[in-house]
Amino acid sequence: MILDGRDPSVIERAASALAAGELVALPTETVYGLGARADDDAAVAKIFEAKGRPADHPLIVHVADAESVRIFAAEVPPVAVRLVAHFWPGPLTIIVPRAAGIASAAAGGQTSVGLRCPSHPVAHALLVAAREAGVPGVAAPSANRFGRISPTRASHVADEFGDELLVLDGGPCDVGIESSIVDCTRQHPVLLRPGVLTRAEIEAVAGEPLLDRDENAPKASGTLEAHYAPRALLRLMPRTQLQTALQMLAGSPLKLAVYSRVAPSGTTEGMRHRAMPERATDVAHELFSVLRAFDDEGVQLIWVEEPPATPEWEGVRDRLRRAAASR
Repeated sequence: MILDGRDPSVIERAASALAAGELVALPTETVYGLGARADDDAAVAKIFEAKGRPADHPLIVHVADAESVRIFAAEVPPVAVRLVAHFWPGPLTIIVPRAAGIASAAAGGQTSVGLRCPSHPVAHALLVAAREAGVPGVAAPSANRFGRISPTRASHVADEFGDELLVLDGGPCDVGIESSIVDCTRQHPVLLRPGVLTRAEIEAVAGEPLLDRDENAPKASGTLEAHYAPRALLRLMPRTQLQTALQMLAGSPLKLAVYSRVAPSGTTEGMRHRAMPERATDVAHELFSVLRAFDDEGVQLIWVEEPPATPEWEGVRDRLRRAAASR
């Protein structure tokens, strides 16, 4: 059921549900999450079962404040301290060494754990209320079936899991794509997943360049090659290639949707077109909603114009590349 997350009584109800080991969907500034108390492996197992997610694919633990990091972390490296002080609450996840005896299931059995403090007021209110009910943190991947499009509205979550799940409605997510993830467990910080924060912004606070993900990196949410996929076949291509492909498709009965910055000429009959905004943050905000809307219209193909290869577009390019890889 969808309930108003701004209602204090609803927050208390959701906190009690988490404390009892039940699942609750909550809004964050990035996407909606499917939450369970992170210190209860049996509760966390319900997340993996509901999503159809492999149990060795770790979740991100959401905490109410920076002080809560000490509950889950065996140590907090200096670079992680700097990042937390500057970007929390906000769309940044840090990977740190995990404290023994806690959040093993949420970490996918790894010796590291991903932690984030969301800035959404409903998420913060729930995390505070849950902590008062004895829940130190909430493991919460995106509230969708594994590998599919992340939800940015409460209705998206209900569409995925039905009416039995308690969903806190916090309105549309402001950011629209998942958090940046920085691995702080090694000698130098590593960017495991880009988000709306640019490399330059993170590096300025970290005080050193971010290394790229390698074979020694811990597993992290949203880093599989194929992810974020709509039901329709998504193809990512440069503008000129997209236009040529449209000409070749002329007269085809296939149901096609196009998401591009410039309206294509010579469009095929029945083609849906959605204009892509000029700013990366605006595309991030609407991307998953646009893909869901195309799916709801029953299209078979979604063709997306490749975003610019500039730093501020890295998070959007990452999501589109993984969505295209799924088919």
